[in-house]
Amino acid sequence: MFLIFDTETTGLPRSYSSPLTDFDNWPRMVQVAWQLHDAQGNLINSNSIIIKPEGYTIPFNAVQIHGITNERAIEEGQDLKAVLQDFVNVVNQAKYLCGHNIEFDNNIIGSELLRCGLENVLAAKPFIDTKNDETTEYCAIPGGRGGKYKWPTLTELYSKLFNASFEEAHNAAFDVLATGKVFFEIIKRGITKVAEVSDLQTVNYQAPDLTELYKHEQAWKERKSQKVEVKTEKLAETNLNSQIKNLKYSHLHNHTQFSVLQSTSDVKELVKKAVFYDMPAVAMTDHGNMYGAFQFWQAIDKHNKSVKDNNAAITKGEKEGDLQNELKCIIGCELFICKDHKDKTKQDNGYTQVFIAKNRIGYQNLSKLSSVGLIDGAYYVPRIDKNLLLQYKDGLIATTGSLSAEIPNLILNVGEEQAEEVFVWYKELFGDDFYVELNRHDLQEENHVNDVLLRFAAKHNVKYFA
Repeated sequence: MFLIFDTETTGLPRSYSSPLTDFDNWPRMVQVAWQLHDAQGNLINSNSIIIKPEGYTIPFNAVQIHGITNERAIEEGQDLKAVLQDFVNVVNQAKYLCGHNIEFDNNIIGSELLRCGLENVLAAKPFIDTKNDETTEYCAIPGGRGGKYKWPTLTELYSKLFNASFEEAHNAAFDVLATGKVFFEIIKRGITKVAEVSDLQTVNYQAPDLTELYKHEQAWKERKSQKVEVKTEKLAETNLNSQIKNLKYSHLHNHTQFSVLQSTSDVKELVKKAVFYDMPAVAMTDHGNMYGAFQFWQAIDKHNKSVKDNNAAITKGEKEGDLQNELKCIIGCELFICKDHKDKTKQDNGYTQVFIAKNRIGYQNLSKLSSVGLIDGAYYVPRIDKNLLLQYKDGLIATTGSLSAEIPNLILNVGEEQAEEVFVWYKELFGDDFYVELNRHDLQEENHVNDVLLRFAAKHNVKYFA
C-alpha cells in the first residue's frame, strides 16, 4: 500500500533542523489531503480536510499561496485531533509514505501529532520521495549547486512527464492528485524503482473524482470576489486640503549611501531635499551602522547657521525676505536583531528594527548597540539581540518598522497572535516611546500590515505615524 499525501501550512519553519517538539518553530497545518493506493495504483481511500485554526491565525502570505483564509478555515475546518486520528488510521494501512518533498510534510504532521499528545507514527514508516536523484536527472533542469541539476518542483516534474501543467497547484487535494499520477508514472517508466512492484505492466494510476471539490473551490472563489469591500468615508476635498496645508511632514525613516546595497541617497542631498520641502526635521536611519551620523549632523548644522544669519539680517533690517526655519537633526539606526548576536554557527540575520535617539543618552546607547553589532555580532550583517536591547534601551524611540521588521514579518508569515505578543513586548519595554510606523507604497502586503497595526495601536493605546 502507498499513502500519497500533502499538507498546506501557515508558513515555513525558521529552522529545518529543530526537533518536532519545538512547536514555536514548526508551522501549523491548514489542510491535509491523501490518497491510499495498492501496488497496481488502484484507489483504496482518499480525503481532503481543512483544519479549524485554534490558537493561531493563518497569515497573509500563506493565504496568497494556498488561498485558505482564516475565515474559510473557521467556517469549514474540522478539529485537528480528530483529523489526525483519521490520518493515523490510514497510515497504519500503508507500507510506504509517498509525496513530493515528503520530509517537509512528515515533519509538519509529526509536529502536530506531538502537539496533540499523540505518537508520531510517521517516524517508523519508510517513505518514497518523488523529488529524488533519479527524477532530478530525468528532468535535467540547470541551476543546482556545483553546476548540477536542480531538484524539480512538482509542477516541473509533472510537465516533463506529461507535457502538460496541472491546475490548482498549492491546494493539497489537487497537489496529491498530481503527485499520485507522477508517482505511478515514474514507477511505470522505471525512473524510480520499488521492490514490491515487479510487474510494471500492471501499474495503472486510478485517480479519485474531485469534481465536487473543484466546484466547491470555484464557488468559494466567486463568493470571495463578490464580497463588497467596506470603504471608509472620505473627508470633503476642501476639508482635506485645508488639513494637509496646515501639516508639516518630517521623514523619520531614511537610508543613505551608508546603507550599502540598500540605498544610494547622498547625505547632503537628503538634507537639501528636507529643506526644499520645508520639513521641520529629518532623520537618518541607516542599516546596521551610524557611519553617516557626523556628515548628517554637519550638513544640518551648516544649514542652520545660514538660517540664523539670514534671520538675524532680516530682523535687523539689513535685508528683505522671509524668515526661514531651522532643520532639526534626528539620528537613528535600523538595527538587525537576531536570537543570539554571538552565535555564528548558522546564519541568522534576524529582523530589522528602527530606533531613534531622542536625547544624548539615547544617542550614546544607539552608538553602543551599533558598535557591538559590528564588532561582536557581525555575521553576514551586523547584529544585536534583545538582551543587548534591554541593557541599552534608555533614551531610544522604537517603531514597528518596515515589512522586514519583526512585527510586520510575523503578521505576514506567522500569525497575528504571535505578532501581538511581540507588539506588547515592545510596548512594555519602551512605553510611550514605542510607535506604530505605517508604510504606504500601495503594496498589498503593506496595506494588510497597516490594517493590523492600526488595530493593535487602538487596542494597546499606541501612537502611530505614516
